[in-house]
Amino acid sequence: MSKPPRLTLPPAARAYRLTTSRGEFAVHEAGEPEHGTALLVPGFTGSKEDFIALLEPLAAAGYRVVAVDGRGQHESPGPREESAYELHELALDLLAQAGALGGAGPLHLVGHSLGGLVSRAAVLRDASPFTSLTLMSSGPAAIAEEQQARTKLLVAALEAMREDMPAVWEAMRAHDPADAVPDAPELAAFLRGRWLATVPEQLITTGRILVSEPDRVEELAAVALPKLVLSGVVDYAWPVPLMDEMAVRLGASRVVVEGAEHSPNAENPQVTAVSLVGFWRSSTTR
Repeated sequence: MSKPPRLTLPPAARAYRLTTSRGEFAVHEAGEPEHGTALLVPGFTGSKEDFIALLEPLAAAGYRVVAVDGRGQHESPGPREESAYELHELALDLLAQAGALGGAGPLHLVGHSLGGLVSRAAVLRDASPFTSLTLMSSGPAAIAEEQQARTKLLVAALEAMREDMPAVWEAMRAHDPADAVPDAPELAAFLRGRWLATVPEQLITTGRILVSEPDRVEELAAVALPKLVLSGVVDYAWPVPLMDEMAVRLGASRVVVEGAEHSPNAENPQVTAVSLVGFWRSSTTR
C-alpha cells in the first residue's frame, strides 16, 4: 500500500467534496489552472493522501491539482454492492470527475497503480476530456503472479470477513516482513483508519480487477493522446522491464524515478513532480 510521507495538507491546499453527475467525491485541491488542471487517481487500498506531497510542487508550477478518493474509497461514500465497483463503473466516475473539473484549460490525467487501469478504461471509453495520460507504476495487464497470489488471499479474506474489517487488517499486517521499519504512530493510525473507512466490496472487486485485467495496450496505443509511463526503479506489482516494454508499445514517454519503488508520488515526489510538469508542458506544445 502507498504510505504518504506526511499527512498535513500544505497551506494552499483544501479538502472538500467534488460534486459530479455521479455523486460526490472527497478531494484535495491546490493551485490555480494557469497552465491546466491535473486529476490524480489513487491505487488499490490507497487514497487521495497518497498524492499529498505532489500538491505543492505541482501547484507552484502553475497547475490546479486535484487528488480524489474513488467511490467507496476512504472518505468518498459508496454502496455495499460489488457490482458498483466494476471497472466500467469506476471509469464512468472518473469521466464525471473530469466533467466537473473541465472548462479551465488542459486536463492531465494521472493514474497510480490500480488508478492507472481505471484511467486507461476511462480514456478508452472517452478520451476527449483529457490532454494527456500518465500511467504511474501501472502495467499492461494483471499484476505479477506473486502479487496475484497475495491479492487473491486478501480478497478471499474480505469475502469471508467483510463485516470484521479490523480483523482483516490485523491479519494483513501480520504478514508484513519481519524486518520492516515500523510506521510512525500517526501514520499507522491513518493507514488503519483509511482501511476501516473503505467499503469492503470496493476492495473485493478492485482486487479481482488487479488479478484479471487483460492486456489492452494495443487499444490504448490507438488513442491519439500523449502518454507517459512513470515508475520507480523497482516495482513488485508490475516489473519495471514490463513497463519499459509497455511504453514502447504505446509510443509513450518513459521516466524511471530514482530512489522510488511502487509509489514515486510518495517516495520521491520532487523528481516525480518535475517529470510530470515536463511531460505536461510538452503535451500542450505538440
